[in-house]
Amino acid sequence: MRFTSERRLDDGVLEREFTLGEIPGILWTPGPASASAPVPLILLGHQGGLKRMYPRLVARARHSAAEGFASAAIEMPGSGDRPRWADAEQARADLRRALDAGGPVGEEIIDRLILPLVDKVVPETRAALDALLALPEIGGPVGYSGGVIAIGVRLAVVEPRILAAGLFAGSFVPRATLEEARKVTIPLHVLLQWDDEENDRQAALNLFDAFGSKEKSLHANMGGHTGVPPWAGDAAGRFFVRHLRRPPATSGQPADTDSGR
Repeated sequence: MRFTSERRLDDGVLEREFTLGEIPGILWTPGPASASAPVPLILLGHQGGLKRMYPRLVARARHSAAEGFASAAIEMPGSGDRPRWADAEQARADLRRALDAGGPVGEEIIDRLILPLVDKVVPETRAALDALLALPEIGGPVGYSGGVIAIGVRLAVVEPRILAAGLFAGSFVPRATLEEARKVTIPLHVLLQWDDEENDRQAALNLFDAFGSKEKSLHANMGGHTGVPPWAGDAAGRFFVRHLRRPPATSGQPADTDSGR
């Protein structure tokens, strides 16, 4: 990992751009984070284009920093300054034609669009996590927040360092992801926009039902893909506080575990 820029935002959050091989990324850490006071980390999932997604990502990162968490996002394959990915671009074009025609999107298109992306992004995210956790000011535990939801599902299955996930049900769900969801056991907080024009609501509900987690909650709000209400972030924040921030142990007493409050 090589840091390429650094600036302090007006609320004290330190924002650093980095590269990991050919992969660009951004790390946000709260002001108090240091080697003597390392903080938990939330990996921010998104649908590609760090520059395009930056306003939403930095808003999420600042919200998390206010709770004492660092946040990081990496560029998706084929997006931003990364090399073009012809197969993904063709799948997106086929998807757009199907949506514009008003017909259902076939499983074959969804699989071509989502599954290769999951196969590429998950190893890259795990490599980024290795590098981020090597920083003295990042101490874990780790959470995952965002979408593409199939990426979050795969990470929840294969990455033991991720202890909780807040998933955005706003992307297409391959049948294979439904099967993977049965293996997910970590606590989940799932956000669903009920009228999301880019999401198959029933597929999102089926996915939620398939999750094997003992603790999982579905937070559905009226409105379209970009109509997420501001208070949705507060609920997600409380979820991560419960699972990523543990109070210190007092003398002679063990640290309190999550009570669900």
